Amino acid sequence: MTRIVVVNPNTTAAMTEGIARAAAAAAGAGTQIEARTAAHGPASIEGYVDEAYAVPALLQAIVDDRSTPDAYVIACFDDTGLDAARCLADAPVVGIGEAAFHVATLVAHRFGVVTTLARSVATIEHNLLRYGMASRCSGVRAADVPVLDLHVPGSDARERIGSQIEAALRDDGADGVVLGCAGMAGLAAELSARYGVPVIDGVAAAVALAESLARLGLRTSRLGPYAPPRDKPYAGRFGGIAPWRQR
Repeated sequence: MTRIVVVNPNTTAAMTEGIARAAAAAAGAGTQIEARTAAHGPASIEGYVDEAYAVPALLQAIVDDRSTPDAYVIACFDDTGLDAARCLADAPVVGIGEAAFHVATLVAHRFGVVTTLARSVATIEHNLLRYGMASRCSGVRAADVPVLDLHVPGSDARERIGSQIEAALRDDGADGVVLGCAGMAGLAAELSARYGVPVIDGVAAAVALAESLARLGLRTSRLGPYAPPRDKPYAGRFGGIAPWRQR
């Protein structure tokens, strides 16, 4: 049995439930998914400030975890706290943004990204450069949909997302699309059928890659930047994330 813990770094339980369903649907028969919601922080992650406030609870969830999973998935497309989490976790940590980009390069020559709000575009573009995948991306488009609206009955979120997919295919030269928000998990199959191109959901991609890492017995390197942090005092509100577990 492979156990994957999926951490939603925001505090919206309904979003965690949707993420859990998408993760379970993507998982193999021998994989158990455990989805967790951040204990404190923003209700959604939309920009740099939300991201910064979300990181302490994310790290706390990993440090406090004694369930010894085979892998973690961070269910925020900005890959919030990904590098720090890799320093702390005993198991591999996969971000849904990075996972989606990797999978997209295997099924499309150039992929477009459709995210929620315009303020998220810069973060995604930065991550594409950092991961060395900017040349494979035709562009990042925002559907002008607040994250929480993705779960509001009767909202026009799907229509807005669809219009940006159409524009990415028509105007940007994309032949595949990455959905740039964990809240869009579960839409990929429907949108792929509608537009006739591969549409990649980062949650599903991350679960598949996490399963592969577990099956291969691979763990995060402890040389270089992913080495555990040095022991030192951590004071203030989030001081509980220290001391670090010994490895």
